[in-house]
Amino acid sequence: MAPASHEPSGRVHSADRGYPVWVALPVWFQRVENAAVAALVVVAFVQLGFAWWWLPAVFLLWDLSMLGYLASPRVGAITYNLGHGYLGPALLLGLAWVSDARWPAFVGLTWAFHIAVDRLLGYGLKFTDRFSHTHLGEIGQRRHGAPAT
Repeated sequence: MAPASHEPSGRVHSADRGYPVWVALPVWFQRVENAAVAALVVVAFVQLGFAWWWLPAVFLLWDLSMLGYLASPRVGAITYNLGHGYLGPALLLGLAWVSDARWPAFVGLTWAFHIAVDRLLGYGLKFTDRFSHTHLGEIGQRRHGAPAT
């Protein structure tokens, strides 16, 4: 996260997307938390005997949940959020734990890794108005809130 800057009004802003520091700080914490989740997933994945290269190999498969946007922004947000929330991976990892089956662990960990990396990069859960409106802020904003070209 870029350092804070001051504007003439005296308000302190984060250089990351132009939000006030008190707004950007929770986003920064979520990104750091998701970096930790991604790292723990890699460790667990390798400890369970899966080849590390599976994580990048299947990474984009989870973005098939974006196909809902072909119907509408509302449907797209719902399908995207279902595919990018931790409930699904948590249920699969719980199933792997109680059943001692390997496939739910593989699927749950690759899914959780995708979510963690997406959130680390600023791709949050979607609101229903447009794809770029997320709980982590607007996608495509440059420093100081200038729209990306």
